[in-house]
Amino acid sequence: MNFEELVQEAKKEYYSIFQGELPAILIGSATCGISAGANEITKVIEDEITRENIEARIIPVGCIGSCYAEPIIGIFKGKKEGVLYGPVNKNLAKKIIKENIMEDKTVKENILGTIHVNEAGTGGSFFESDFMRLQSRQILRRCGLINPEDINHYLATGGYTGLLKALEMGADEIINTIKKSGLRGRGGAGFPTWLKWNLCRQSNSQEKYIICNADEGDPGAFMNRSLLEGDPHSVLEGILIGAHTIKAKKAYIYCRAEYPAALKKLKKAMKDLEKIGLLNTEIVIKKGAGAFVCGEETALMASIEGRRGMPRTRPPFPTTKGLWGKPTVINNVETFAAISLIFQEGVEQFSSMGTESSKGTKTFSLVGDIKRTGLIEVPLGTTLKEVIFDIGGGIKNGENLKAVQIGGPSGGCLPASMIDTEIDYDSLTSAGAIMGSGGLVVLSDNSCMVEIARYFLEFTQRESCGKCVPCRLGTQQMLLILNDIVQGNGNPEDIETLHEVAETVKAASLCGLGQTAPNPVLTTLKYFMEEYVEHIMDKRCPAAYCRELMHYFIDKERCTGCMACLKACPNNAIVGVENEPHFIDQVKCLKCGSCMDVCREGAILKVPGPG
Repeated sequence: MNFEELVQEAKKEYYSIFQGELPAILIGSATCGISAGANEITKVIEDEITRENIEARIIPVGCIGSCYAEPIIGIFKGKKEGVLYGPVNKNLAKKIIKENIMEDKTVKENILGTIHVNEAGTGGSFFESDFMRLQSRQILRRCGLINPEDINHYLATGGYTGLLKALEMGADEIINTIKKSGLRGRGGAGFPTWLKWNLCRQSNSQEKYIICNADEGDPGAFMNRSLLEGDPHSVLEGILIGAHTIKAKKAYIYCRAEYPAALKKLKKAMKDLEKIGLLNTEIVIKKGAGAFVCGEETALMASIEGRRGMPRTRPPFPTTKGLWGKPTVINNVETFAAISLIFQEGVEQFSSMGTESSKGTKTFSLVGDIKRTGLIEVPLGTTLKEVIFDIGGGIKNGENLKAVQIGGPSGGCLPASMIDTEIDYDSLTSAGAIMGSGGLVVLSDNSCMVEIARYFLEFTQRESCGKCVPCRLGTQQMLLILNDIVQGNGNPEDIETLHEVAETVKAASLCGLGQTAPNPVLTTLKYFMEEYVEHIMDKRCPAAYCRELMHYFIDKERCTGCMACLKACPNNAIVGVENEPHFIDQVKCLKCGSCMDVCREGAILKVPGPG
């Protein structure tokens, strides 16, 4: 069977899921879905269709993006639009099977929207919802709508047509196509992809390598993991196009061992690709041990070579002297998926989105104090305000936006006053942040910005390889100062010292980890200086977060004297009698928060100041 025949068979199979008479049940089975209980929901559905003797297909799919609504299932039956539900518990799952599939009714609970899928495209009210309306699903266009372990689903939706086009093109034409697209590396630095490939291609070496950096280690980031779990073939296709372009006979995927689901799907995809004869380059999966510094390209190469993952000075750059001293191209997961998109759909579609200097779309993990957390994809140039309030639904629990931390632990903290900032490489850099790989943490007014800076610096200090003095000692010194400040032991001169050390570490560190580690400190000093002053001079945390600079207080107007807090206090710090307002002995109080956890009246408050 030739490729065209294979594709026609694949299309027939795939589109029958959404248009056939046999009911199909799509279950979000990525890590986010499984952690929310997708496996239990799958078991309930399997038991129900067995018990009722129903003929139906259960299809595991990746993350469709609405992580806030997991577990998610989609019900497709006949020619009408499918219905997406979430979150789904066991009782709702049983009800959906009974009414939607057996009785041909539509359960009205927890509907996320309707979906239709055909060869003309994807649509439905789900994609017109507030969460999806401003997004442009390009890189993530298949995630949640295909079984990532079925290569036929990928082939049916245009998969590997980009590779076949590239194989008919010369290297110059491929490079010019990528150049015309305006694609910049999605790993954080934003280096033009065409230039990196061209520099490596021009080398006279007979031995070259290509590496996919899947070492996603930012706290709260899951863009690359979700893409590998939901559409692994799109990444493999990009790798194969790259290998063909630079004439690399071997490629590596460096993926952290903490991503077992992604690794499983990658291995399955590679086997299936080999069966249909398109795996024309040897691809080796290298499991990373979880060291954050191995996300840095020279440290990553050292790890592949079997050495300790530590960065080296550059130049020479990897395109000249990379893996085992040979020319090497390193791009991240999303970059390779973008390459697939460009060659499958055409350069014009990609370049028509974004800004003049930042073309295309970017995926982000939207997390923090936000109503709708999830995996999103927006055109570059979209504002932070649109992402937070239109897509994310605003701040949860009626709180106010205080800041946005963007770019991972090495990113910057931007205040609420800057939410009109456009999300593109140059705008974020000008503001003191970075794009990074796509972590976006939303912070409410209950967040302490000094603690936020301390938290992220603690992470980068712990992950520093220690090779260069500025990073090894500088991050440690900054962390010691920040620990003193949040514990109420700060001094006025600490602010100037913090700034000086941060600038030195940024300027003198060997690799990107050290060069960007001070960003959370520098941006919080720039935009939230008043909080540092309050911590140091007034010995109070305005957000009432830092334990030594806050205290618990009982509002007598709200307290009913139910004695729940008194019974929960581990140190007998709460005094009072039944049916009368209680009070807290601040000397005895351990500030553990047990009293607040059990108070049903909301009478216990956290108050700035030591008490």
